[in-house]
Amino acid sequence: MSAMLHEASTFLAANVPQPTSNAPGDLTAKVNLVLGILAWAGTAAGVCGVLVTGAMMAISVKRGESSEHMSRLGMVLGGCVLVATAGPLVQFVFN
Repeated sequence: MSAMLHEASTFLAANVPQPTSNAPGDLTAKVNLVLGILAWAGTAAGVCGVLVTGAMMAISVKRGESSEHMSRLGMVLGGCVLVATAGPLVQFVFN
């Protein structure tokens, strides 16, 4: 089975055309700057979301209320995973 997978990957690597970049260098630098700023903003938003969710959980426990904070925390952490993996995935696909 592994020999067949190896042959298939060798065939695809040899026969699938690789895209080339025709973008000007100045445009590429500006796009990379904007994407870097967006990545930092997404990371900051994720940290703020975790802090706010934690604070809301602590306040609810102190008041004796129960709420669906774990689902909220799961959504925030899922967003953090998306932000953290977006850059490497795009770089992997386009390089």
